[in-house]
Amino acid sequence: MSTFSINRRGLLKGSAALGAGIAAPTIFPSYAWAASYTNEPTGSSVTLGFNVPQTGAYADEGADELRAYQLAVKHLNGEGDGGMLSTFSSKVLKGNGILGKKVEYVTGDTQTKSDAARASAKRMIQKDGAIMITGGSSSGVAIAVQGLCQEEGVIFMAGLTHSNDTTGKDCRANGFRHFFNTEMSGAALAPVLKNAYGTDRIAYHLTADYTWGWSQEGSIKKYTEQLGWQTAAAVRTPLGAGDFSQYLTPVLNSGADVLVLNHYGKDMVNSLTQAVQFGMRDKQVNGKDFAIVVPLYSRLMAQGAGENVKGIFGSTNWHWSLQDEGSKAFVKSFGQEYGFPPSQAAHTTYCQAILYADAVERAGSFRPSAVGAALEDFEFDGLGNGPTLYRGFDHQCFKDVLVVKGKENPTSKFDVLEVVEVTPRAQVEYGTDLLGCNKGPFNDGA
Repeated sequence: MSTFSINRRGLLKGSAALGAGIAAPTIFPSYAWAASYTNEPTGSSVTLGFNVPQTGAYADEGADELRAYQLAVKHLNGEGDGGMLSTFSSKVLKGNGILGKKVEYVTGDTQTKSDAARASAKRMIQKDGAIMITGGSSSGVAIAVQGLCQEEGVIFMAGLTHSNDTTGKDCRANGFRHFFNTEMSGAALAPVLKNAYGTDRIAYHLTADYTWGWSQEGSIKKYTEQLGWQTAAAVRTPLGAGDFSQYLTPVLNSGADVLVLNHYGKDMVNSLTQAVQFGMRDKQVNGKDFAIVVPLYSRLMAQGAGENVKGIFGSTNWHWSLQDEGSKAFVKSFGQEYGFPPSQAAHTTYCQAILYADAVERAGSFRPSAVGAALEDFEFDGLGNGPTLYRGFDHQCFKDVLVVKGKENPTSKFDVLEVVEVTPRAQVEYGTDLLGCNKGPFNDGA
């Protein structure tokens, strides 16, 4: 007697489908069609997939992301003090899970590599039954995993991804980004650089050689050249290089008086530390004090670089020193749990977990298209960034952007950055035609 089974997408497999001369049955058992979308929850719990860099150049960010996700799960399940659930403008989350289902989770290690990140996300979807994937600290990873989630039919709530392409040319209907992008960094940072260093400057860029670095370099060049700055050179560096001395040596003879480090994570810590060791902070070029700029900052990076960050400007998505009620609630909750303040990576991933759960509750369904529709053009407040819009066109969040610099007189090892300007959301918003998003339709999968 031939046998057959139905896989998770409702496709016939086994000897009944493959055996010569054996016709496939025209009527499938009712359970074959029970799942109307990928990993539709049927029990008392629901599984989320947390895909973060646990090894590699961005592992510090990944560790903080995972801490925040675990805290979000506690709060969604009614444990702890509730964190930003109490300050969030939407009030549908009650601490009883998501749609009454207890939140569970599985984890993966992206290794800050696109192939590894796709593999771990695919495992969480196909083997662990994850209804949603979130995380990552690299735009290359985010774009790769976002594409996979579109194919598989699950929602992707991007973690720390700053390249324009994530919600630009590589946008997907099933993908959503809370983090800001390089276009916003350029628009916020350039006026501050003008006030600090003037309009007659020559910049030398060292750039991480992947989508985020290219995007960051392009945005900073765009906005500084509009001010009158010139670009002496833009040199690509491999991710995780460690030793940047061969890339720093030519800067000294280039005629440039500004070094722009389009690096993140441990790469930024290493390149900045080595630039300072080369004496760049003490040089004068073209009759001006030599300057270093780090366009994208995090507290973890600044802490790793120590005194080398003093006075150096950059931008950031959020900072633990903010005094709005949402930020204070999150800092208190995270600090009680882990003993130190959260990073921007922790903040954005916590927000993404809460925003997903909230959208499911408002939609009354885990179906990706319903959740996505609930997120599109959703305006909210109380999550630490002020009034925020999740734009429906490209699934990009628009909110105020922080310009920061390394603090001259820190009061603790965590007090390494100070906010020098809160750039209003209106100043960093851009039109829907700028970055080339064509996200297509939602995919509900199985």
